Amino acid sequence: MDPTTQHPPDIDPAPDLLRNPVQFLAFGFGSGLSPKAPGTAGTLMAVPLYLLISSWSLLQYTGFIVLTALLGVWICGVASRQLKVHDHPGIVWDEFVGFWITMWAVPADWVWIAAGFLAFRVFDIVKPWPVSVLDRKVGGGFGIMIDDVLAGVMACLTLHIALWLV
Repeated sequence: MDPTTQHPPDIDPAPDLLRNPVQFLAFGFGSGLSPKAPGTAGTLMAVPLYLLISSWSLLQYTGFIVLTALLGVWICGVASRQLKVHDHPGIVWDEFVGFWITMWAVPADWVWIAAGFLAFRVFDIVKPWPVSVLDRKVGGGFGIMIDDVLAGVMACLTLHIALWLV
């Protein structure tokens, strides 16, 4: 076997994943390859991207979320089929979108970014009802995305309640 063209089964496939554009996006530009807490790594990678779009108008930001969520259904579905694993832990595009939803109409201040990061990770990890039901019952790219979208909505509502109370 020529080592430059094929990988034995025990070699990490990460370089091949990063050459595939769909996998590159699904794996959050490589952040999903983190050996520990890939969802958290993916959410961290979403923060600088959020900073790039945080000054957009609310209409532009909302359009971006809708577009990336719809694109995410396709990206996550294709990536999952290619990997032959439903909701592979390294697929973190859903965490990107979930975090961006969390930060909808929230000040782009480090305190709120940190609060949004924490709130989203809690809702994504704990998966309260109905997030847990969707996570278990819905398949395909939509299933991969919907639990994080809903976790993002719940985290966003939490931040808006906190903003109202402050």
